[in-house]
Amino acid sequence: MKEFPCQLYLISPLEVGGDFPARLEAALSAGSVAAFQFRVKDLDQHEAAALAEPLQAICAAHDVAFIVNDSVALAKRLKADGVHLGQGDGDVREARELLGKDYQIGVTCHNSRHLAMEAAEAGADYVAFGAFFPTATKTVEHVAELDTLQKWSFVTEVPCVAIGGITPDNAKPLIDAGADFLAVSGSVWKHPQGPAEAVKAFNALLA
Repeated sequence: MKEFPCQLYLISPLEVGGDFPARLEAALSAGSVAAFQFRVKDLDQHEAAALAEPLQAICAAHDVAFIVNDSVALAKRLKADGVHLGQGDGDVREARELLGKDYQIGVTCHNSRHLAMEAAEAGADYVAFGAFFPTATKTVEHVAELDTLQKWSFVTEVPCVAIGGITPDNAKPLIDAGADFLAVSGSVWKHPQGPAEAVKAFNALLA
């Protein structure tokens, strides 16, 4: 049995300006969220930091971990709670040396328990498997299987994140297979009734 229940991990859309801070506030006010990942592309660090700071403040007010995607330098600049690294985004040991012991470091491992074990041995705090379902958020190059979650959860205590096309309607098998976190983006930010209703629906499932 898991010591903690599965939790929600929000990932930002690529566009986080305009009214997005208000949408994030609504989402985090609607129910329990463990973490928020700031994921933007093709911006210089100064521009990214300017967009991140109000979102980071909202997360802090709701006691939600603020995780920076890809960039160890930006995570350090913002004094974020952590960084999430893709397979091409740098070495876990180097990231730990730069950031220190208090930062959470996560690593994308696709459908590979071998990559996940390497990440865990290097000091990653969590590993992410996916994509489990078709998603419009990013190009799917790797499809993950429930068996990967089940076997990982059976052999290690390092938390695992399930990602990729997850909705309240298809998430239960991932929870049952041992996912510690559900990483979601489009199903929250594009929800027809708004992000708050999406968070409520996920919370009802995870309760």
